[in-house]
Amino acid sequence: MDSVDIKWNGKMSFSTEVDGHEIKMDAKPEVGGEGSGPRPKPLILVALGGCTGMDIASMLTKMRVEFDTLNVKVDGDLTEDHPKHYNQIMITYELTGKDINIEKVKKAVSMSEGKYCGVSHMLKQVAKISNTIIINGDVIE
Repeated sequence: MDSVDIKWNGKMSFSTEVDGHEIKMDAKPEVGGEGSGPRPKPLILVALGGCTGMDIASMLTKMRVEFDTLNVKVDGDLTEDHPKHYNQIMITYELTGKDINIEKVKKAVSMSEGKYCGVSHMLKQVAKISNTIIINGDVIE
């Protein structure tokens, strides 16, 4: 079982340690924070991008697909009403490199989002998740 202990630092600031790394969260000044750390909801997008990105990097390496860069951008649309949550999430996978096998990239993305990424699995319960793959600047259909 994973467990985190989140401590209040004053005002709207909280901090925790995960795997030996400190994470500090805070709210924007207009709602009483000081902006000294990220807000909690965007960290959900970070977790999704990291989870699926790690899956894809691992799978492409095992598939012997060589790539120079792999960037994952995650955009989330928040609902207007409370409790505000992401109801749509768009993931963009951008890779560069020579002779990248498009079908293997598509397979890795599909396997990550559909089978391996637990963060994706959880978020699919409350949000529509879509993706775009861009290889060397070209959007892949």
